[in-house]
Formats: sequence, structure tokens, C-alpha cells
Amino acid sequence: MRYCIPPRFPRLATLAVFGLLAASSALRAQVSLTTIVELAQEKSTVVRVAQADVDKTSAQYLQSRDAFIPSLTFGSGLPAFPAVGFTGSLPTIWDASIQSMVFSMQQIRYIQAGKAGIEASQLNLKDAREQVALDASVAYIELDSVTSELAAARQQEQYALRVVEIEQQRTDAGVDPLSRLLQAQLTAAQIKLSRLHLETRAATLTKDLSILTGLPAISIVPDHASIPEIPALSGESAAPSTAALDAAQLRARSLQLIAKGDQERSWTPQIGFGVQYNRSTTLLNNINDYYKQPLPPNNISSGFSISVPLFDAGLRDKARESAADALKARLQSEQAQRQYDQQITTLNGSLRELDTQAEIAGLKQQIAEDQLRTVIAEMEVGNGAGAGAPGAAQLSPTTEQEARIDERQKFQDALEAGFMLSRTRLGLVRSLGHMQDWLNELHHK
Repeated sequence: MRYCIPPRFPRLATLAVFGLLAASSALRAQVSLTTIVELAQEKSTVVRVAQADVDKTSAQYLQSRDAFIPSLTFGSGLPAFPAVGFTGSLPTIWDASIQSMVFSMQQIRYIQAGKAGIEASQLNLKDAREQVALDASVAYIELDSVTSELAAARQQEQYALRVVEIEQQRTDAGVDPLSRLLQAQLTAAQIKLSRLHLETRAATLTKDLSILTGLPAISIVPDHASIPEIPALSGESAAPSTAALDAAQLRARSLQLIAKGDQERSWTPQIGFGVQYNRSTTLLNNINDYYKQPLPPNNISSGFSISVPLFDAGLRDKARESAADALKARLQSEQAQRQYDQQITTLNGSLRELDTQAEIAGLKQQIAEDQLRTVIAEMEVGNGAGAGAPGAAQLSPTTEQEARIDERQKFQDALEAGFMLSRTRLGLVRSLGHMQDWLNELHHK
């Protein structure tokens, strides 16, 4: 069925077509790694939870500190019915009170614990942002590598189909046996399967990045130029600490201060200060009949309160609970340090192996490229033998296509080895505490 545009709407139709083309081009525009990382950090649930923990610990610290800031309370009320007889309490129209803590050793410990808790939560937030940046960067770099591998695999598939076509002709002509044709078809099928696998990987990585960033999957096209060089660090130059380790140590210190405060609470005194004002009234009551002097309208009192604990089993048990939590946090911090040392050792060993594998893959690619150039030259000028000289047999067209297939395979292998090396290097960068330095370089890219 053919559709035509009415003559009176050619201009609108042209504008619509150009608009669709522009929108499609915008959707397929390349997205830089910086944009991916920033959007992933902004959207990440882990980062938002870590930010909520920072807000919570800040509020807990302020709550502990504000115990020394006077609080003002105001109240007011009138009786619903006239009071009859002696009620036992002074009738007031309104009252106000000011209260504050003057001295409390355990409260000082809680304030110190709150400060350590804020620092720990801030470091956890930094660690969460770095982990999200690592995940997004690895997925982006892998997608960039897979995109290049996929382009090479499609070329490889074209060469394989050309081999099948050549072998079909040679088999029909009785030059080659049927097994050569079947082998060519098998190779083409295997290359097709590899290409389908790469397409699945690319679609999965694109979807992962779409979920991480909130961008439409169709708009995520990697820009290789936006990927900065990953420094080749060594695990032997391990940093003394990372954000995660520092956060674990600060959390352990915070719980130790809380445990110390709970322990001191069972034997140290507390001093408080308060002011109370009442505005009394004789309306709707006969309160003056029960006092020698008339009830004054203004009543104010103030003073210090001193509380000295003598015996409180509940406070003692609470101190034991806090001490157990502090010990647990300290042991977890020590365990995290040991795991970190093991991780650095493992990454350093893997990095040496992957570096060598990438070197081998690169050399194989160079050899395949040189062999392909040799085959192409021989196909163009012959085998180099003089006229009538008993030279080697002339190369067949299949040999050229097979050389091209092998070169494209070695190219894909080199890309895969390069990605594995980059992923491990980036993991080591994060483990050594240099992720923020790499992110700063990323923002300047």
C-alpha cells in the first residue's frame, strides 16, 4: 500500500520528518562516562540510604548536645466547672518552665560518640558513592568493549558467509570434498552464536546502565574518548586505610564511647537546673478559704537538682549490653582490615596475570594482522615464483577469508583481555583508596 501526502501539507510533512530524524539522532547521541557516573550516584538507592544515615546520626548528635541547652515549656488551662473544696493543687491560668542539664559525664560521652558517628556515616556515604561509581564505570567500560567486539564479530560473520559461498561453489564443481563445506558452515554457525552472545551482553549492559541512571536504554551509547586512562597501581603501595575501614573504626569508637557513658551513668552524679513560673487565679474556686494568706497571682521558683545513683540494676545491665556492642564493632573492624589485606593481595596477583594475558592477546593480534597482510599480498601478486619455476601452490580465496576471520577473532580476544585488565585495575584503584582521584580526573575529561 502506498501513502501520499496531500499537496497542501508538504511543508508540515517535511518539518515532521526532520523533527523525527532529529529526535532519533538525539536519542542515539553518545553519553559520556562522567554523565553515567553522576546520574548513577544521584539515583542510587544505596547512596540515598547512606545519606539518610548521615542525617540520622547528625540528628542523634544534636539531640545529645541539646540536652545542655535550656528548654522552655508553656502550658495553659481553665477549669470546666467551678472548683469546690480543697483540690490539692494550685489553680493556674498558665505556667512556664525552663529546664536544662548542667553537668552529666555520660552525656558528654554521648556527644563524643555522636561526633564519631557522624564521621563514620559520612565515610560510609563516600564509600557508597565510590562503589556506585565503580559499578557504573565497569558496566560502561564493558559496554564500550562489547560494542567494539560486536562490530568485529559482524565483520567476522560476513567473512564466514563468504567462505561458505566459496566452498559451496568448489564443492559443486568437485574441487573440494563435502567436509570442507560442512566445516565452513559449522564455523559460520559458531561465529553467529558468538555474535548473538555479544548482542545479549550489550543489551544486558545497556539495561543495567539504564536502571542505574534512569536514562532510556536507546540513548545509552558509550563514548570511548570519555574514558580516562586507569592508572597501573600496585598492591604493594597499599594505602593505610580506606573510607570503609575508617568508617568501621569510627563506628567502633562511637560504640565504645556509648558503652563508657553507660558505665559512668551508674555511678557519676547528674546536675540539672530549672525555673518554674505559675500564674494563679481565684476565679471559679474558693482556694483562699484554705490558706492563711491570699494566694499570690505570680509564683516563681528555681533551683539546681543533683541526682546521685546508688544502685540501679537496669543501668548496670544496659552498660553490659553497650560493652558487648562495642566489642563486636571492634572485632568487625579488625576482621574488615584482614579481609582488606587479603583482597589487596588477591587483586595484585590477578593484576599481574591479566597484564600478561593482555600482552599475549595483543601479540597474537599483531601476528594475525601480519599474516593477513601476507595472505592479501600473495593473493594479489601470486606466490612469488618465477615463470616456469616450481613454486608453491596458489592460495585459494578461502585462505584469505579464513585469515580475515582469524584476525577479527584475535582482535576480539585482545579487547576482552583489555577489559578484564581495566576492570581489575579499577577495582584495585578503589581498594587502595584512590577512587576519588580517578573520579576527579573523570570530571576533567
